[in-house]
Amino acid sequence: MIHAAEGGAGILFPIWQEMLIGAIAFGLLCFVLIKFVFPRMEQTFEARVDAIEGGIERAERAQEEANQTLEEYRRKLATAQEEAAAIRDEARADAVAAKEEILVSAREEANRIIAAGHAQVEASRQQLVRELRSEVGNLAVDLAGKIIGQRLAGDADTTATVDQFLTQIADETAETSGAR
Repeated sequence: MIHAAEGGAGILFPIWQEMLIGAIAFGLLCFVLIKFVFPRMEQTFEARVDAIEGGIERAERAQEEANQTLEEYRRKLATAQEEAAAIRDEARADAVAAKEEILVSAREEANRIIAAGHAQVEASRQQLVRELRSEVGNLAVDLAGKIIGQRLAGDADTTATVDQFLTQIADETAETSGAR
């Protein structure tokens, strides 16, 4: 083989002392890496894995809670919509009932006012008929007195005769009106 001219070591055969120091240094380096560096790296790796898996689990739990909250919200919303519909229906029914009550009350009031008006008109008519009978009777007695030349007023028979005459006229008028 090829030997170097100075010391007997060649290119292929390095100096054994350097090999020994290199092997010890390499062993020491491997020992430090295995004893201190690799466990630290493993802890860091496990911490990252736990953080990632924990994050995923937390995200899944948060998603599940969000889904539950959403379902609860939807149930509450549906319940609220049902209650609102029931309240609207009840309000409509109350409004219809109030409207009917107001209409009935208004009809009763209108009928009462009309009846009072008819009664008042009838009372006025009766009073007017009495006044007209009295006036017509007095005019007829005065006219008859002027024709005869005597005073006929104040006599009870005269008043009875005038009333009988006016009653006959009223009856004939009523019969004529009813015949038409």
